[in-house]
Amino acid sequence: MKLDRSRLRSIVGTVRFRITALATVLVALVLTLTGFVLVTAQRHVLTQGVDSTLRQRVDAIIDLGPDGWADRRWGAPNDEDNVTQVLDEDGDVVTQSANMPDDYGALLSPPTGFGDSYRERHVPIDDDEYRLLSRRARLEGDVYIIHVGTDIDEIHEGAEVLGHLLLGMIPFVTVLLAALVWILTGRTLRPVEAIRSGVAAMGGSDLDHRVPVPPGDDEIARLARTMNAMLDRVEEAQRRQQRFVSDASHELRTPLTRIRSELEVDLAHPEQTDLVAAQRRVLGDTIEMQGLVDDLLHLARADAGALRGVMEPVDVDDLVLREARRLRERGQVTVDVSGVSAAQTVGDAADLGRMVRNLADNAEHHAHGTVRFTLAEQDGSLELEVLDDGPGIAAADRERIFERFTRLDDARARDSGGVGLGLAIVREIVARHNGTVAAADPPAGSGPGARLVVRLPVAPEPSA
Repeated sequence: MKLDRSRLRSIVGTVRFRITALATVLVALVLTLTGFVLVTAQRHVLTQGVDSTLRQRVDAIIDLGPDGWADRRWGAPNDEDNVTQVLDEDGDVVTQSANMPDDYGALLSPPTGFGDSYRERHVPIDDDEYRLLSRRARLEGDVYIIHVGTDIDEIHEGAEVLGHLLLGMIPFVTVLLAALVWILTGRTLRPVEAIRSGVAAMGGSDLDHRVPVPPGDDEIARLARTMNAMLDRVEEAQRRQQRFVSDASHELRTPLTRIRSELEVDLAHPEQTDLVAAQRRVLGDTIEMQGLVDDLLHLARADAGALRGVMEPVDVDDLVLREARRLRERGQVTVDVSGVSAAQTVGDAADLGRMVRNLADNAEHHAHGTVRFTLAEQDGSLELEVLDDGPGIAAADRERIFERFTRLDDARARDSGGVGLGLAIVREIVARHNGTVAAADPPAGSGPGARLVVRLPVAPEPSA
């Protein structure tokens, strides 16, 4: 019993059941309303035909006039479907049909005006129901009340037969439609169930599987394609996450291994240890590892949408000139800032400063001897270029350099190559400030080298 109830609840809770139930209820209501309208319309049409016949009979009686009523009888004695009665102004019977009992008085009270008056009532002829028309008429100076009627039991019986027929047909049609809707809805939702079961069967290691796409371009086919596109993104995100974790683990392991080796050697041969030199080496590795952890935390917070800096006007030229001074103080390259002009954007000053620093460090790492900065505003954007005279970047690698842990020369030393997070952080910061960053061809005639171009929106003019 519990299984049956659970099965019933699972069926009742489905979209298929709700669509079928709603369609069934609506159709039943529409058919019932339609049946009521048909029966009412049939009764109305037949009643109008009866009224037309009654008016013709009244007109015929008036055309005969009192002289034509001499026999005081209308119709044969066995004509029980029609009744006629003519009264004078005092209510006395002037003439009536043969099927009216002699002791039966006026059918109705006299009408108040000279128009037609209709009503339905029982007349004591087999206790049938009649449709009656009454009219007051002035003939030859006297006023007469004319009543004519006809049996309308056939009208009622016809409407009743039609009503019973419809009452018998409505449940049959409703059940048939419910079955059709149930079958068609099941066929329509079958691809949706295939999509659901396909996704439910996927595990963390099955992201290469895809849901079946039905033929056509309806909503379900588009849903399946959208689901597969989402799975593509999830699979790619998982691959990137796995690669990120693997690369991060490797990059963190390297300085830790050096620190451990340094300490183990010093402890094994304390008499040969230069304590100050060992401390400097361990401090350098620690600083390097701290920088790597800071970069990883920055990217992790960016992926989680947790970076919420203070957005304010920032003088980008000040940031560039500050980094240029830092490079000069290091003394490894010649720095050219002759192309830097004033430019301002809206953003987080700390993040924009980090972006400029990463670009400067990248240029310094690869330059043979010169790093050049240019900055200018044009067409509502500021354009920052950082150029170096190093080996340059192949066209095939110009997009890849902004990916995490990308180093174009895997064999180069860490001291010159870094860990491959600097430009990834640059792209993340620029994107968060509604800008773009790309590697471009070096200027004509400048020789080989790398040219990184950042474009950011210019800060709006302050209102007066």
